[in-house]
Amino acid sequence: MSAEILLEAREVSCSYGRHRAVSALSLRVARGECLGLLGLNGAGKSSTLSMLAGVRAPSEGRILIGGLDLQTEPLAARRRLGYLPDVPPLFAEMRVEEYLGFCADLRAVPQRADAVARASARCGLQDVGTRQIRSLSKGYQQRIGIAQAIVHEPEVVILDEPSVGLDPRQLHEIRALVKALAVDRAVVLSSHLLAEIESTCTRVAILHHGQLVHEAPVAAGQLQLVLVLRDTAPRATRLAAIDGVLAVSAGGTGRWVLDVRDDQVAEAIARAALDEQWGLRRLEALTSPLEATFLALTVKGDVACLG
Repeated sequence: MSAEILLEAREVSCSYGRHRAVSALSLRVARGECLGLLGLNGAGKSSTLSMLAGVRAPSEGRILIGGLDLQTEPLAARRRLGYLPDVPPLFAEMRVEEYLGFCADLRAVPQRADAVARASARCGLQDVGTRQIRSLSKGYQQRIGIAQAIVHEPEVVILDEPSVGLDPRQLHEIRALVKALAVDRAVVLSSHLLAEIESTCTRVAILHHGQLVHEAPVAAGQLQLVLVLRDTAPRATRLAAIDGVLAVSAGGTGRWVLDVRDDQVAEAIARAALDEQWGLRRLEALTSPLEATFLALTVKGDVACLG
């Protein structure tokens, strides 16, 4: 059985006067997929997301949400769409439950209290429902931004830089939340962090000068770390016992190559090396296949600045 396509862009273009920000872009995202969108600054990511979210009409082409055209059936299509822009649209003086209730009302959600409770539970906001948004951390505010995007149970969720400015723990929590959302929805995630795309998304699309230059599945387990220790290195079984380490390979005297679950595992490896006095000399990430592909496609002649 073929996958159910929930989001489709057909030959979509976006122009600002004479400047063509996006040119003839075609994308399809199925239920259960998380598509990561990568590109240098000015590659067209923001313009693409604003079109997919229905904020900006394309200059050319069509966008379908669950088979509904965003231009000819905008209200019906937007009911199936949730959007978190790069700056969450929060009212800082409101309390969390009050704000989510307001967002539910804007979308004419029936049984508002139940909808707010579901979104709060999914985003881990149960304990802060009565607090003012302004009093909460950046991580909680990002969660609230995601909660407003899903309070109406959309089938398509578009997230623009959902983990920008977060600390390592908050990064891990937001990534876990995004992966959970993608289980039964179609998710599009824009990020300037290659590691985030690798650990969160099932497919990646790379934009360059407004054009789609690469689209492919994200290979599982491709994040690797190189660990260099003194000659009195631990046994492979000890390294493999660290939570998040998937495989261990000896790379020579005191050198180990570790397949890891995500980039957050590096902290646990460094802590173990220091606590057990292994003599940590270096811990760094190997260039992943995605990073190599991205650099090959975008950096020639350009400044290597993601955004």
